[in-house]
Amino acid sequence: MTREEIIAILKEANVLLEGHFLLTSGRHSDKYMQCAKIFQDAKYSVPLCAELVKQYEKDNVELVIGPAIGAIQMSYEVGKQLGVRNIFAERENGAMTLRRGFTIEKGQRVLIVEDVVTTGGSVKEVMELVKECGGEIVGIGSIVDRTGGKIDFGVPYRSAFSMDITSYEADECPICKEGKLPLVKPGSRAIK
Repeated sequence: MTREEIIAILKEANVLLEGHFLLTSGRHSDKYMQCAKIFQDAKYSVPLCAELVKQYEKDNVELVIGPAIGAIQMSYEVGKQLGVRNIFAERENGAMTLRRGFTIEKGQRVLIVEDVVTTGGSVKEVMELVKECGGEIVGIGSIVDRTGGKIDFGVPYRSAFSMDITSYEADECPICKEGKLPLVKPGSRAIK
């Protein structure tokens, strides 16, 4: 798919929001990528996941894992398209862990997926979990890379779509200083 085709899908799926947003990282932004909406309809999720599958299909991936909740459906779809098992990590007592009988075998080649990467915090936690289990990280894949390619995980990182979306520390946010737009947290974590 071309960049324009991907942008058209993101717009049609109402993924790109504009306003004043509190990101999971605690930073503020005037744009928010609500990637969960991609997974409401297979006409959006299947082709976007296929873009990642193309980029990893020759890497002998044996397992796909993503952090709950955002990447549960994505890990399923990418695993399905690669023809491999998929699982997800979830928080227990504040730490990413494997539950529900999920396992990673020592030496297993693992692809970590996430719907959107902003700071990479959740991905880094899943990376540590995979390493603790003895898995070999083949790479990281996301639908959207909000960093515009600036993040480095120390392993290959590929995305279906990359866009540098500016974000600000809360005390440096120009939108807050204007005071015209309320701060909204559209993601899954509550404002503290």
